[in-house]
Amino acid sequence: MTELAPSLVELARRFGIATEYDDWTGRRVLVGERTLVAVLAALGVAAGTEQERNVALTAQRRSYWERRMPATIVGRTGEQIRFWVHVTHGDPAEVWLQLEDGTVRGGVVQVDNFTQPFDLEGRWIGEASFVLPAHLPVGYHRVHLRSGDCETSTALIVTPDWLGLPEQLGARRAWGLAAQLYSVRSRQSWGVGDLTDLGDLAVWSAARHGADYVLVNPLHAAGFSGPAGAGSRMEPSPYLPTSRRFFNPLYLRVEAIPEYADLTKRGRVRRLRSDVQHRAGKIDAIDRDGGWAAKREALRLLHRVPRSAGRELGYAAFRDREGQALDDFATWCALAEEYGDDWHRWPESLRHPGAAGVAGFVERNSDAIDFHRWLQWQLDEQLASAQSQAIRAGMALGVMHDLAVGVHPNGADTWALQDVMALGVTAGAPPDEFNQLGQDWSQPPWRPDRLDEQEYRPFRALIRAVLRHAGGVRIDHIIGLFRLWWIPGGAPPTEGTYVRYDHEAMIGIVALEAHRAGALVVGEDLGTVEPWVRDYLLLRGVLGTSILWFELDRDGNGGPLPAERWREYCLSSVTTHDLPPTAGYLAGDHVRLRESLGLLTRPVEVELESDRAELAAWMAELRRVGLLGDGVDAQDDPEQVILALYRYLGRTPSRLLGVALTDAVGDRRTQNQPGTTDEYPNWRVPLTGPDGRPVLLEDVFTDRRAAALAEAVREAIAAPR
Repeated sequence: MTELAPSLVELARRFGIATEYDDWTGRRVLVGERTLVAVLAALGVAAGTEQERNVALTAQRRSYWERRMPATIVGRTGEQIRFWVHVTHGDPAEVWLQLEDGTVRGGVVQVDNFTQPFDLEGRWIGEASFVLPAHLPVGYHRVHLRSGDCETSTALIVTPDWLGLPEQLGARRAWGLAAQLYSVRSRQSWGVGDLTDLGDLAVWSAARHGADYVLVNPLHAAGFSGPAGAGSRMEPSPYLPTSRRFFNPLYLRVEAIPEYADLTKRGRVRRLRSDVQHRAGKIDAIDRDGGWAAKREALRLLHRVPRSAGRELGYAAFRDREGQALDDFATWCALAEEYGDDWHRWPESLRHPGAAGVAGFVERNSDAIDFHRWLQWQLDEQLASAQSQAIRAGMALGVMHDLAVGVHPNGADTWALQDVMALGVTAGAPPDEFNQLGQDWSQPPWRPDRLDEQEYRPFRALIRAVLRHAGGVRIDHIIGLFRLWWIPGGAPPTEGTYVRYDHEAMIGIVALEAHRAGALVVGEDLGTVEPWVRDYLLLRGVLGTSILWFELDRDGNGGPLPAERWREYCLSSVTTHDLPPTAGYLAGDHVRLRESLGLLTRPVEVELESDRAELAAWMAELRRVGLLGDGVDAQDDPEQVILALYRYLGRTPSRLLGVALTDAVGDRRTQNQPGTTDEYPNWRVPLTGPDGRPVLLEDVFTDRRAAALAEAVREAIAAPR
């Protein structure tokens, strides 16, 4: 590879772009010039020629000296926070602090700074450094500067040094269910699991079996593919939402909306639900499109029902709280219904929230826009109800939400927040042992520079929304808050590079919002992770993630990692949504499925042999610790093996244990097969039993197998270790 120009290397360094990295084998990889130029372009920096690079370097340095203070100052409570200010050289600088509650604080101390002044078009600019007092309260404050005739301020975000576990959990260990909510259907739901089902599942698992949380798939708002109108298709993947701040109305229970009692057309709603349930019973997949079409018709009827004065006040308060972001989201939804879901193809006058034609569209379509605002209000109320039910039933945490990595490139968030997203690149992952061509998630990443300039407001609002009615959040690919693999548009994932984020700010904001919500944070830190990152997350009180099949003694014989050596500060489970339920895994279903889809990179016999060897090692480990008898076989008695595997989790020091609902009922089919789109019904697989027949929520409540597994885990975490 041609050696990179020093100017390009320096420019990449200043913008946090890696010019080299270590791959999954430990080999040092040099990033190509074309990749660096494309990534810089996504950050608004022209760097294709030596002249452009020199101009960009000069502009970057000038912009630093032109700024009076950092755009955002971030620090931790209990430590002294240092920052710089720029004033005319020799002029005094007065600095003070205004706390979030309006209190003005002094105690800001100037410290030595020997940086040479900078000539800014004939005016010499000096740099001074200040230190804020330690033990400031956590929150979003302002630092003010006055020098000469200039007065300005900047954001100060003080975050908890340590988040830890919520007070209500205490020192005890806890267990909970992990469920793909759409697959958990009841006799009352509309062919898709909903928020009433979530509340009922939480009550059963808590009141009957002592569970402390229910972890659900991301409930973010889903986008639609295809043209506008009735023929559009709801995106099935919960990890490719149109918005992460707002929620999916597919999960609403129509009959739980208070105005349903006053609806004169309840017979029409009952017929709509009956038709959906009838169709759902005849197909072996979750039909989001049919379910949403019927539910949307019913919801439109309810939207027209007059509300009481108190309900109107509640709706107004919700609109005020959510502000412009809610208006933008609802506007995008209405625009997508008319013009299709890809805003890049809309008339140019509609391609930005501030574009010339948007105000006129809003005026002409006020009812359609209000419908989508109203849907989010109903979701807020039903999410609050599910969380309240969970806590009243005895859960310490309640609902644990899942935060996806990013959003659809054509969706609501990229339209509303395009000024803070890097367009022209997508996020993904470099090649690794399991995906040797890398991964392209097709999601535009945050621009770290714009987040900083906007005081992280979009990110703050996102985390706050996810935690509003939750006892915890699982952050998918939490490594993306440290660095993210950016892939230039049109390039393969192998031609990407890492872009660094201010993890002190990102993790700090997550910790601050979780602290205020009384919630915990679980980071999905599987796969290739820099060792210091896990140490950092531990020091900040963020839990990691452990999956039994991946817990191997890599420094020893490569076999199962003994239970006592697992991490304490993590959520541990046997399986995950990208693997088959444990019954299917024990039977080798994942190998046969990948063979049928042409996803194997080596002969199926070799793959099966490797899989059997891995399973044999785990069976031997279960026998070694006395959890499985010699005569028990994974093929003949998978239920006993599943019980033993979860009891093994109980032998670990892990603070949280997760039980897949699919394992509780003996399901075998995976929810998602990476590397496929329509070749496999990803995210459309209903909950079924070992015989492949659908299992409804009411069946779970009386299922002997589910009760046995729940009690086994409950006893395991209570047993002395």
